[in-house]
Amino acid sequence: MKKAVSKKSTSKKSTLAKKSSAKKSSTPAKKTSTKHSSPVAPVKQPTGGKTAARAAQPLRFAHPFFTPTPLSQRPVLPGVGTRLLGYIQGNLEPIPAPTRTPVFTLADIIGQPGAQQIQASGSIRFQTCGDTGRGANSPQGVVAEAMTTDYDTAHPESSPAFLFHLGDVIYGINKDQQYRPEFYEPYVHYPGKIVGIAGNHDGEVFSTTDPATLRAFLANFCAPAQVVPPIAGTIFRQTMNQPGVYYLLDAPFMQIVALYSNAAENPGFISGPIPGQAQKTWLLATLKTIAAQRKSGTRKALIFATHHPPFTAGGHAPSTDMLADIDSVCQQAGIMPDLFLSGHAHSYQRYTREISLAGNALQIPYVVAGIGGINDQAVPTATGQRTGDHIFVKSLKGYGYLLISVSATTIKATMYSVDPNTTAKSAFETFTVDLARSIVS
Repeated sequence: MKKAVSKKSTSKKSTLAKKSSAKKSSTPAKKTSTKHSSPVAPVKQPTGGKTAARAAQPLRFAHPFFTPTPLSQRPVLPGVGTRLLGYIQGNLEPIPAPTRTPVFTLADIIGQPGAQQIQASGSIRFQTCGDTGRGANSPQGVVAEAMTTDYDTAHPESSPAFLFHLGDVIYGINKDQQYRPEFYEPYVHYPGKIVGIAGNHDGEVFSTTDPATLRAFLANFCAPAQVVPPIAGTIFRQTMNQPGVYYLLDAPFMQIVALYSNAAENPGFISGPIPGQAQKTWLLATLKTIAAQRKSGTRKALIFATHHPPFTAGGHAPSTDMLADIDSVCQQAGIMPDLFLSGHAHSYQRYTREISLAGNALQIPYVVAGIGGINDQAVPTATGQRTGDHIFVKSLKGYGYLLISVSATTIKATMYSVDPNTTAKSAFETFTVDLARSIVS
């Protein structure tokens, strides 16, 4: 849980902000280094009623970082730091430890016979989207009904193995109670199992209604076994039995590295002073194991999933520090993902990242699919704009989901747009990843 900021601490912050007001300006701050600054512990407030009252002067702007003063010259505000990023890092949430070894298999989800059927079929299909949390009589319900049409009872091996949720299952307060109207009811007719990652709203804390981070998500996605929870009532949908909020989903033809990017509205983090280093340490060990498997001849598609997107042009800002954190681990392990999935921004966006690893040129699609139903957000038209190492390829304002098929040689993904008014479903675009050549087409 976050610690409440005391009135004394707040007064002291305002005093320090006043001392630096001569350096403040009404012009927007120029971009500065994104290097993290460690949170500083609060200091004691001077005693004395009148002195304290005089010291509690309001900030000139909503936050003390609206200033052209270079980062290196800014005074450190106790408990805040020198920029917003440092303040955010000081208010993240701890990450619950996995309940067992964080490796999850397809058999754990759908049973061994189903997993063997999929293995024998030569490919695995799954659906993905994020940012739902509305209800059955909303775009979320329309998307759920559209996804249901991909299932065929006569051919379960070619039906989606599961829906991989990209986070923000529930929004707002009373998450324990909201799982029925915002999760179990919208998917009452959806036949697939649902696994996924937690989003920032799943991890947010409210002292009176949601005092423990991720409590409702853990109860419904990381239960000890798949059982119908009491809140589902007459709806038969079982909880999911994930080992934790981060894990490796090891399935036929693919491996999904599921990461928790924490509870900040923006940006995302996989490690830090409060979340700790356990997730990042696990990620490095996991990627080294996968790299060793590839050297021995076992090559599966590697898919990363975080709620916060590394790249985004609409709805939210990109999580550049998170990406740098992940990249550093990938470089140490000598392996990069073949596909990167995210939500958070409520639109569809696809980027192609062009980088090299050990002298080999790679093209990696980074997809934002926060289109599961909460609301749609405006997004610029993608016209092939290049920013650094990535190209903005496709974008769409609306709702929908991706249907992804993975074989031993390719990843093929189709983004389906779903009209919330007519319920019509149409293919917006399809892209393919050649796993041997690391080329996106």
